[in-house]
Amino acid sequence: MKRIVLFFIATITMITMNSQTFESLNSPWPKGEPNPYGKYFIGQSYLADVGGGVMNVTFEPGCRNNWHIHHKQVQVLICVAGRGWYQEWGKAPVEMTPGTVIAIPAEVKHWHGAQKDSWFQHLTYHKDVQEGASNEWCEPVDDATYHSLK
Repeated sequence: MKRIVLFFIATITMITMNSQTFESLNSPWPKGEPNPYGKYFIGQSYLADVGGGVMNVTFEPGCRNNWHIHHKQVQVLICVAGRGWYQEWGKAPVEMTPGTVIAIPAEVKHWHGAQKDSWFQHLTYHKDVQEGASNEWCEPVDDATYHSLK
């Protein structure tokens, strides 16, 4: 009997996680349109220009971008909804929840994205932008690394 109850709890949890919708975030920020940089992401993301050089990025559960490097500019991430991850090359991942702010120094290889079971939104902008600033997209975050995050 105990196994049957645990099975039903696990099943309901999985259905709830998989049926989560953007609307369940109750976010005041727009979802945006499919991200034109989608080829550098695993999963679906969306992009919305919210003005003043600030973009809102929305990630479906499990979506993450490839490792990348911002040259000659600092990238700032501000989590506004859901739960996500941020990780610098060679360092432990950092959980992002609403209110988390991360300033990523220029030349630091990193990635960010949604947790497996949550939509995730962050605002992003660049500061200390120097002449010749660019973005270098690198390899995807491998599934084993991503799925080991807790």
